[in-house]
Amino acid sequence: MHHANKKTLLRRLKIIEGQVHGLHEMIDKDTYCIDVITQTSAAKQGLSNVEDILLEGHLSTCALRQIKQGNETKAVEEILKVYKLKRK
Repeated sequence: MHHANKKTLLRRLKIIEGQVHGLHEMIDKDTYCIDVITQTSAAKQGLSNVEDILLEGHLSTCALRQIKQGNETKAVEEILKVYKLKRK
């Protein structure tokens, strides 16, 4: 994993951790449902952004390397697997 991506991912995950902790407190304090849903949506979007960074890095490094080394089938299988996971 590229150093800059790792730093970005760790920073984003720290933010998501804070959001999830905040959600726990909101539920504990019986916060208005719409406010909680707004926060859950923000946390989900944060995780989606982390996935996007990971996928972009994988496609531009690992998958490309596999293709160059003649492992096209493995690269395509991994790309399709990630595509299916992202659709869920």
